[in-house]
Amino acid sequence: MARQNSKDKGVKENPIGSGIWWIDCYVSGKRFRKRVGAKTAAKVFYQKVKTEERERRLFPEKYTNKRGTFSELAGDVINDYKVNGKKSHKRAQENIETLQEFFGNCHASDITTDKIQGYIIYRKNKGLSNGTINRELKILHRMFSLASKRTPPKVTSIPYIPHLEENNARTGFFDHNDFLVLKAVLPDYAKLPVTIAYYTGMRIGEILNLKWNQVDFTEGKIVLSPIQTKNKTSRTIYLYGELYDIIFKAWEVRQWHYQDCPWVCQKDGKQIKSIRSAWDKAVKKVGLTGMLIHDLRRTAIRNMVRSGISENVAMMISGHKTRSVFDRYNICSELDLKNAALKMNTFFRTDTKTDTSNFVNDVSH
Repeated sequence: MARQNSKDKGVKENPIGSGIWWIDCYVSGKRFRKRVGAKTAAKVFYQKVKTEERERRLFPEKYTNKRGTFSELAGDVINDYKVNGKKSHKRAQENIETLQEFFGNCHASDITTDKIQGYIIYRKNKGLSNGTINRELKILHRMFSLASKRTPPKVTSIPYIPHLEENNARTGFFDHNDFLVLKAVLPDYAKLPVTIAYYTGMRIGEILNLKWNQVDFTEGKIVLSPIQTKNKTSRTIYLYGELYDIIFKAWEVRQWHYQDCPWVCQKDGKQIKSIRSAWDKAVKKVGLTGMLIHDLRRTAIRNMVRSGISENVAMMISGHKTRSVFDRYNICSELDLKNAALKMNTFFRTDTKTDTSNFVNDVSH
């Protein structure tokens, strides 16, 4: 058999004469050794390697594993998030750091389904929910997907990555009295963003990044640009009642004291970056511990549907593109179920009364 490199040993038997044969050759200048088994199989495999190299159908990494490490694939994902302007790149970075703890500097070829299942067990033992683990595995799949599309590709295949069953959708929402009690104990700077979230269903990030040039008091509306929204779609939200009043009062305060401040939600003329600390203290104080700021968004969507707004319009206001996610936010309460039962009771006591009496009369005759 012709050698492709003067240093190639080609196919050789294990020195102890066990009948096990090895491939020992160079692929694009890099040494490649692999235990194969029978001599005939080793010869066939060796010929395949050299044929692929000669026809430029393989890249050295396929056999040498010198590229395609976890760290390299992770870096490509972060760059992809930044290049495409994805707002979730910070969360992706956090998930990658968690994955890094387990996979370290593994080569992509070492990250098999068995190893991924080991990661799942590792995270479950730490008390993580299936939803959290799925978000991390989604990033892992994204890493392999991008690597497979590279030129040349950095991986030859994408391992099967399980998707765990999730049953941890939140059911938290505020009734109006709870909202009023909570708002009363919040510091003044936090009342405005919480009120906007309660009435509109806007995400807290959208609210804290809202500027006055996006508020039109003449038309009574807020306009969000695509760059501000999670799904990169512009939205128009009309103002009414208490929502209009509290935003207009904030505008008056700004005109009197902070004319140079462009932010709707401000404290001492500076943009509010977070209200988490104020929120945590307030919910604890009024006995609503465990309620999240995001529960205001769920509440707004629920209230829209129950007020008679069509679900399509509610989705446009809240900024939901997919029906499945919207349905998770459209939460039913015990009161909803009770009202449904009362409506059914009314139906059978009124609408069917005539039919029942007619049936009895027919029988009697």
